[in-house]
Amino acid sequence: MNQISPLAYIHPEAKLGENNVIGPFCYIDKDTVIGDNNVMQNSVTINTGARIGNGNEIFPGASISTKPQDLKFKGEITTCEIGDNNSIRENVTISRGTASKGCTKVGSHNLLMENMHIAHDCVIGNGCIIGNSTKFAGEVVVDDFAIISAAVLCHQFCHIGSYVMIQGGCRFSQDIPPFIIAGKEPTRYCGINLVGLRRRGFSNELINNIHDAYRLLYSKGLVKEGIQEIRAQLPQSKEIDYIIDFVEKSQRGIIR
Repeated sequence: MNQISPLAYIHPEAKLGENNVIGPFCYIDKDTVIGDNNVMQNSVTINTGARIGNGNEIFPGASISTKPQDLKFKGEITTCEIGDNNSIRENVTISRGTASKGCTKVGSHNLLMENMHIAHDCVIGNGCIIGNSTKFAGEVVVDDFAIISAAVLCHQFCHIGSYVMIQGGCRFSQDIPPFIIAGKEPTRYCGINLVGLRRRGFSNELINNIHDAYRLLYSKGLVKEGIQEIRAQLPQSKEIDYIIDFVEKSQRGIIR
């Protein structure tokens, strides 16, 4: 049975699962689907197009599936998909998609800290930590287990790799490849995320191979030459293949 405050508004067409807690002054619009065991504290807004999984906790002032801040948006039917067991803190805003992709996606087990923003058509992976007041422009992709500190500004269409650590206050318009620390001004490569990789159980041998991959990549004037050296000198693994694939597919170029 759901626990719904008499001071909350739920549209008759909204679909709710079981054992949800919906606090006072929450607003849940039509064309919304909410799973089981979610907690919505007071003053949460769930807009049209929201698809929310199970076990999420959403804090006061958060607004999910907001109308995109994109002048090309013409009212088309789009969605915002939220996975399971996320903590979405105060005043977080997440826009729904546009005609470009049709959907904004946030995975599971993420911590989205106070006042951060995820724009239209972004794709956020699983297990990410995103700091206070960080802002993602449209169609940004963040892979699993990224840690992004507070007040980071990310240009549209950027790609952020898995297991990265991004220093607070960074602003960037290029892709940030996996397993690294990015920081300083302008934002650049500051070494591999050694502590983070060890905490995630990466072996010393694998960490050394990742370190060597970036040494080879950044020691060459051209990215293509660096990739050739990585393939020639390092043993193949899914992590090394991920680095190569990420860099080769980068549309905005990687930070240096």
